[in-house]
Amino acid sequence: MAKMTLEELRALRDSKRQDLARRDVEGKEIQIIVGMGTCGIAAGAKLTFDAIVEAVQRHGLEDKVVIRQTGCMGLCYVEPTVEVVMPGMPTVIYGKMTQDIADKFVRKHLVEHSLLDNHIFDRPAADIIKK
Repeated sequence: MAKMTLEELRALRDSKRQDLARRDVEGKEIQIIVGMGTCGIAAGAKLTFDAIVEAVQRHGLEDKVVIRQTGCMGLCYVEPTVEVVMPGMPTVIYGKMTQDIADKFVRKHLVEHSLLDNHIFDRPAADIIKK
């Protein structure tokens, strides 16, 4: 392994600090949980996860959103799956969430507070959704 310069070490440290800050849940009220079981990974969940992270950063929401991984959500037929827990909105599990949809998902759900109807595969009962 080649030796690193002091500047390279500082850049690496700063990069790792940013990664750790992104994982910090304190003060973040929105959770995005990506299903990363074997079926999800095979369907492209890792690419979806990375695209969601980039979209959250692009929209300046990294201080409000924590993005986590979980195992299989039991909806293997619509992988990759993404669960969203957000105040003022119903908890929703989206399916068929590819990397191509990540920016639209962040914009519609997190910024505009509206649901992506054609990707909802688990929705709370109608009596708990406020109109």
